[in-house]
Amino acid sequence: MDALFRFPSATEHVPAIDAWLESRDPALGPLARRWYARLRASGPGIRELMHDGCPVACVGDVAFAYVNVFKAHVNVGFFLGAMLDDPEGLLEGEGKRMRHVKLKPGSRGDGPALQRLIEDACSQAASLAHPASDGT
Repeated sequence: MDALFRFPSATEHVPAIDAWLESRDPALGPLARRWYARLRASGPGIRELMHDGCPVACVGDVAFAYVNVFKAHVNVGFFLGAMLDDPEGLLEGEGKRMRHVKLKPGSRGDGPALQRLIEDACSQAASLAHPASDGT
């Protein structure tokens, strides 16, 4: 896989991310905090950093997802989202790799299907961060 987004500076916990999440608009902050917490809990070896003004979750140094807050919605974005299976059609975007799910308070787009996307993106990043040996 070429063009992985790698962040060797990602660490286990970045207090600035908590501060950033707490400082978001009261109408959207809880939604952003809930989904970033799910990114943090999505698998072993999760690391994080602030990049381009928003929190990013990595497996090792491979970025797999981010959360960002806008004026009227929250995005949960996936760096290799174009490769994810999305039977519910939650993912938006037409880029070569990246996709996002747009969440608004009270919307249905933030349930089990999004959790599956997070788990799949984390698993995908883990396989890229630590490829299985081919025995050679």
